[in-house]
Amino acid sequence: MPDSRFATLDDWLRWQETLHPRTIDLGLERVRTVLRRLQPEPSPHIAITVGGTNGKGSCVALLEAILRAAGYRVGAYTSPHLLRYNERIRIDGAAASDDALCRVFARIDAARGDISLTYFEFGTLAALELFHEADVEVALLEVGLGGRLDAVNIVDADAALVVSIGLDHTDWLGPDRDSIGFEKAGIYRAGQPAICADPDPPRRLVEYARDIGATYRQVDLDYGFERTGRTWRWWADELRFDDLPPPGLAGSHQIGNAAAVLMTLASLRDRLPVTAAAIRVGLARAELPGRLQSISGPVEWILDVAHNPHSAAVLAAHLRERPCTGQTRAVIGLLADKDASGVVRALTGLIDVWHPVMLTGPRSGSGDELARALRDVDAPAPTDVASACRAARTAGRARGAARGPTGPGHRVPPARHRPPTSPAPAESPGPPLGPATASSY
Repeated sequence: MPDSRFATLDDWLRWQETLHPRTIDLGLERVRTVLRRLQPEPSPHIAITVGGTNGKGSCVALLEAILRAAGYRVGAYTSPHLLRYNERIRIDGAAASDDALCRVFARIDAARGDISLTYFEFGTLAALELFHEADVEVALLEVGLGGRLDAVNIVDADAALVVSIGLDHTDWLGPDRDSIGFEKAGIYRAGQPAICADPDPPRRLVEYARDIGATYRQVDLDYGFERTGRTWRWWADELRFDDLPPPGLAGSHQIGNAAAVLMTLASLRDRLPVTAAAIRVGLARAELPGRLQSISGPVEWILDVAHNPHSAAVLAAHLRERPCTGQTRAVIGLLADKDASGVVRALTGLIDVWHPVMLTGPRSGSGDELARALRDVDAPAPTDVASACRAARTAGRARGAARGPTGPGHRVPPARHRPPTSPAPAESPGPPLGPATASSY
């Protein structure tokens, strides 16, 4: 094993944040060169790449649960993390250990030579190395940003799924859905399944898939689904599944994500067969912290990483489906490059009191845009996450914790916050939220 530059994972991560001159530097040449040095021959596992503006993490979680229920050895790479960096890389459901990450970081550091890598590129290479070591049968890869030039795209996926196309990261991906759709379509490959779960995909995404000769499959055209009371059904060509259980992930929108996952698996059924029983078990077992995650108590917390208008609209729909007899307070923090006004507008009329927070890190900004977005709702000045959570919880308790017949008496749905790098202390004033120093997309 090469000499290790650092002894601890935290030291490695702090160094990676400073190694490259830019936090985000889209492009494949640097990371592809290092991967070839690490793995001269491609790994034999089946790779599924998942991209899109929203829904990527949910689809990876559903794929992971179903494939594990089918008995496959599965590696999953996602970003960002909520509490610990290790969450980004899972093998058979277990997060990578500190020792394993330090070991492959040292290997990557030795292989890169004088090539500068971003924080995300280091993580992507680490995931691919650990999957190679573990001899996984299936690698699930979540795109970090965009698709065409994202580090994950150095892998030629056996199937690629684009979940949704919305306006986010416009500084890097373009000003409109057509431009963004083209960038996300870059994960598709000639002759391979190319799934799109967006019912109204941009023209350039569809054209790109067809121009390269991908096997393009789109919701409402090539596959469909519908709710049937407490269950749902799915179909594509001669395939059909009835009386499917709802996904274990919260939110009615998850059935659409699950339908896209089934289409992805159906497209690989000759190489990756999955039984109906495994599908049912996996759907029910799927879990994903931080996505409409409810923590009950005197004040109900709903933790959600909504960070753009599209995902905020999904959060809004969830709040409408579960009306509250008391107050709904929002602890909200957004990175500087996010559409704060669009997020706030999506939640207008559903939030009684806003608790804005200041974030830390290179993309956190001053909070001025968030303050402007909230200027008409008499929100207090932004504070730190812990203080905002404490204020929201205290106010909720003061108004009473009674639960009415239509739902919780009081709740706090935090919108997008910067994921913390370590768990909250035992005496945390609220749910495990806090500022982070790690770079993320």
